Amino acid sequence: MKKAACFTGALLFCLFLAFTIAQDTPKKSKDSDYTLSVNVNLVTLHVSVFDEKDRLIKDLKKEEFSIFEDKVQQEISIFKQEDVPVSLGLVIDNSGSMRTKRERVNKAATTFVRTCKPQDEIFLINFNDQVYIDQEFTRNKDDLAETLDTIDTRGGTALHDALYLSLEHIREGKEDKKALLLISDGEDRDSRYKFSTVLEFARESQASIYVIGLFDKEGERSRAQKKAANNLKELAEETGGKYFFPESADEVEALCTQVAHDIRNQYTLGYKPTNTRRDGAWRTVNVKLNTSKGAKKLVARAKRGYYAPTES
Repeated sequence: MKKAACFTGALLFCLFLAFTIAQDTPKKSKDSDYTLSVNVNLVTLHVSVFDEKDRLIKDLKKEEFSIFEDKVQQEISIFKQEDVPVSLGLVIDNSGSMRTKRERVNKAATTFVRTCKPQDEIFLINFNDQVYIDQEFTRNKDDLAETLDTIDTRGGTALHDALYLSLEHIREGKEDKKALLLISDGEDRDSRYKFSTVLEFARESQASIYVIGLFDKEGERSRAQKKAANNLKELAEETGGKYFFPESADEVEALCTQVAHDIRNQYTLGYKPTNTRRDGAWRTVNVKLNTSKGAKKLVARAKRGYYAPTES
């Protein structure tokens, strides 16, 4: 009986100890992959700078940047420009209308993969009226190239669903810097998700979204194509990415190389917001430049804001 009582007492003590440890252990936030950590009040921005001819500008100094949150200037506490590993997602339109462009798009996507550094991790999503994760995160470029060669074109276009799934999947990336590259030629026809839902999710995400839209020439686009192009433009601008609407699929390879170069040559700026309220509100962020190279006007491109954390 004494042994049983001792055993029971020891068991109860262990359960109490385990419960106490569990209560004291910080819980990982669902939003821990987003720009602003729940536990660390620091906003980190990846900023690209261009001149009036859309050429990347490097070697700027910290004092040449200013950051404003809700129109209030912030003190920059982190400033660096270095080539760090990236978690990347390739999102490729696989619908039937891509059939004549598929070979050139595959070649361009392979060029993009080959341009990335060995430390980068990349996943591949293709979509028609369904969305497929064809390649999980990998640092093996041969795997990605082989997967791209096996994709066939068919079906409709679930563009919004593909973007939503990509934004979910990029959160699993191990690197702090994250980006998506979308290549598509048409407006959404088959998605469950509305564009407004995708845009809201993109605003919460850390990932910059780059878009190569293979639409008709600007003056020849249908109303649906104009709407699709405007949506993709807004998505890129909100997340600090960039959009391209080339007139020919022949331009895609050079654009993929440009996107890879852009991602590798960004400034990283960080600040602790003066507004410390944890109210979950949207905070607008604006990066301004206090310099110009000669008579050339420079433009900074970065994520346009973030949602503040909440107490819960």
